[in-house]
Amino acid sequence: MNQNPSIAPAEQKATSGHPKGLYVLFGTEMWERFSYYGNRALLTLFLTKALLFDKQAASALYGNYTSLVYLTPLIGGYVADRYWGNRRSIMVGGILMAIGQLLMFFSGHYYSDPAMFTPFLYAGLGFLILGNGFFKPNISTMVGQLYEPQDSRKDSAYTIFYMGINLGAFIAPLACGFVGDTGSAADFKWGFLVAGIGMVLGLIMFHFLKDRYIVTPDGAAIGGKPTQAVKSADGTVKKDAPLTSIEIQRIAVIFILSFFVVFFWAAFEQAGASLNFFAEEQTNRVLFGYTIPASWFQSVNAFFVISCAPLFAMLWTYLGKKGMEPSSPLKMAIGLLLLSVGYLYIAFGVKDVASTTKVSMMWLVGMYAMHTFGELCLSPIGLSMVNKLAPAKFASLMMAVWFLANAAANKFAGVLSGYYPEPGKVTEFFGFAINNLNDFFMLLMFMSLGAAGVLFLIYKAIIKMMHGVH
Repeated sequence: MNQNPSIAPAEQKATSGHPKGLYVLFGTEMWERFSYYGNRALLTLFLTKALLFDKQAASALYGNYTSLVYLTPLIGGYVADRYWGNRRSIMVGGILMAIGQLLMFFSGHYYSDPAMFTPFLYAGLGFLILGNGFFKPNISTMVGQLYEPQDSRKDSAYTIFYMGINLGAFIAPLACGFVGDTGSAADFKWGFLVAGIGMVLGLIMFHFLKDRYIVTPDGAAIGGKPTQAVKSADGTVKKDAPLTSIEIQRIAVIFILSFFVVFFWAAFEQAGASLNFFAEEQTNRVLFGYTIPASWFQSVNAFFVISCAPLFAMLWTYLGKKGMEPSSPLKMAIGLLLLSVGYLYIAFGVKDVASTTKVSMMWLVGMYAMHTFGELCLSPIGLSMVNKLAPAKFASLMMAVWFLANAAANKFAGVLSGYYPEPGKVTEFFGFAINNLNDFFMLLMFMSLGAAGVLFLIYKAIIKMMHGVH
């Protein structure tokens, strides 16, 4: 890696005890997530209300798009590890995503002309997918590189970083929904434009601050073009050195837990699809005489993350001092359980309710609260775990594998959203009849509960395969 001798190690410390580079990455990721979640909050509404897709077609496109968003990090992680490095990959990815949002703006501008909006729509989504592939795995990997391999601050660093993700996710639906989800099909384009501006702001921040602050504790630049050797916990490892048996088992743990998070995210990611339909059509959104845009409800989860992430960080620290902190696999099982409880809660809220009746928004808000608690047990812990388990020479690629689970989950989420019940229509999911919203939410509850039960049964065996990594 290139050295930056003008930076003394002491200069990189923030007052909180974390490197200042963490907050540069925090801000960069916040604006990128602003761009992504602003687009996500509007996408299915744009497809159904402006482009007049039916719900099944909109759900399928949503699932394909979000799935590919998490699949392309395999390419971006590989290119970064072998050729470009993290920094160049992040810049290229951000530029592609900014172009994608501009193309979505033009799709919204020509919403009434299929011959015009169609190429802009698919080109825009394509640029967003490819750009995310270069951006996403590389910025997550750089967080861990700010610290020494065994630094105990890594878990809290990823929790702070995760709050940056959710700050962007909180602001985005409010800002993009305010200008785009107005009830007029012609206004969606402004939401996409605001999302694009957010991406440009993130790129500017990263470009001007990366050289000064995104460095190791010794002052070496992080994320440059890879060399023939990388630093590991045991020293220097050749790029072509064979994996040890312990490293292979740790990689296996990443794959096993990735399988379980598929079930978590498939149910969780209904937020941008079926739960968006539910907010639009069957939730009473009037508050103090003002009708809240349906897209704004996608800020609820992020609000709870920002509010509760410090409490969860303190909880894990407290339990750790008492020797009672759950292992990463056990935390993930708890997260799946809490997700199922959230769907059980909203299933009761819609039980025996007619399709023409709108229910209190507190059912949706309460469900999102439970989902957030589950997310805080699983997602930031997972990012930190992958960083600690992955061999140094495959750091970005293993992070991409973790995101591959999200790709499968989002595709599955789109399939599940296609079963969202329509009045007078009965569908079946592997023999489970879906007649109404209660049936739909109970399906999601049983799916996540089953995955939680299996993980509770095997988590001790998984811990053994981690060989001391917690």
